[in-house]
Amino acid sequence: MEALSLYELNGLVRQTLELTLNEEYWVRAEIGELRVNRHCYMELVQKEPHGNGLLAKARAQVWMNRWVFIKPMFEQTTGRVLAAGMQVLIKVQVTFHELYGYSLNVTDLDPTYTLGDIARRRQEIIRQLQEEGVDAMNKELPLPRLLQRIAVISSATAAGYGDFCNQLSNNPRKLAFKTELFQATMQGNDVENSVIAALDRIAKRMDEWDVVVIIRGGGATSDLSGFDSLALAENVAQFPLPIITGIGHERDDTVIDLIAHTRVKTPTAAAEFLIHHQEEELDRVEDLAARLTDSIGDKLLTESSRLKLLANKIPMLFSAVKAQESICIGQLSSALERKSLQYIERCRNGLEILNQRLTLNAPLLLKREHHRIELTESKLSSASPDRILRLGFSIARINGKAIRSAENIKEGDEIETTLASGIIKSTVTWKKQ
Repeated sequence: MEALSLYELNGLVRQTLELTLNEEYWVRAEIGELRVNRHCYMELVQKEPHGNGLLAKARAQVWMNRWVFIKPMFEQTTGRVLAAGMQVLIKVQVTFHELYGYSLNVTDLDPTYTLGDIARRRQEIIRQLQEEGVDAMNKELPLPRLLQRIAVISSATAAGYGDFCNQLSNNPRKLAFKTELFQATMQGNDVENSVIAALDRIAKRMDEWDVVVIIRGGGATSDLSGFDSLALAENVAQFPLPIITGIGHERDDTVIDLIAHTRVKTPTAAAEFLIHHQEEELDRVEDLAARLTDSIGDKLLTESSRLKLLANKIPMLFSAVKAQESICIGQLSSALERKSLQYIERCRNGLEILNQRLTLNAPLLLKREHHRIELTESKLSSASPDRILRLGFSIARINGKAIRSAENIKEGDEIETTLASGIIKSTVTWKKQ
């Protein structure tokens, strides 16, 4: 019996495959490994339905002349970079080489299939969070009335972080904010672990912060896949401080956008949210101070009038005493004339009792009213504009009137800003309502 060489046998296999599998086939598979070196080389796998055991495996390659079209088309449609772990629907040609063996040449790829799988996985994360009962935990946290101490998670070199800091520090009403950067990787495979580590560092100093802001500037949607993570979403959902996200991409929401307390579009919008919150609180304080000042002024006038009335009553009391004393003396004289010394003694006792009552009651009445005035003055001092200014607020005036809105302010107007210590005059060069 004549034997075949291995090369001849492999040649027969190649010829057989070329004759029997000479068409292109659409194949569903998962990318197990992927490497790009001008051409794209993949290992495709199919796993067991309920486990990680492999049912099938094959090598595949996208030659450069097809890769230059498939890569940008996939990224533009899905917003993701083709990577290991993705489910794909690809069109392939079956090939066999005598030296390299069986492989698949990829000629086309359907990005909508992968997009559907990405959406399915995202929904699975949301559903799992809902089953755990944590999907709305961060949203239910109340925002503190003062949002001045901000823990920021971002990359130190990101333009979005610079925009956030500039917007926050250059707010028109000169509101004071304290920020600290907790640096993290904001794109790539390290996003999940890096952001979770930053949250852990913030949690160790939780009493120092009012809110956490996670920001990232604009860029390719493909860079956002790290924010669609179950572990990161669980950390954000259950974090004990409100979390604001400004991931910087307007087309899609990431998973952590969906479960964070507040989601805004960009880092600059995150800063504007904080500024607006503080402006509303400052307006409430200024309005309260004005109403309190008016109320205390009215109260002082009322109490002053009462005190004057009481002061006017004192001479009348003394006159009554004198009148009573005259009556008693008259009665005493008459009694001396008519009856006995016993009657004289009774009248004298009555006069002494009346004098004692006057001596005791008049000072007590004056002391009580004086204490009432001191309490009123103390309340006025506690709510005085000077004390409010020392808390870090300021009052901006134009033509001596407090500014509550930028609506009627024009460029070139001169503004006088009163601080706890000193007054600043400035000219309006820009405004935003």
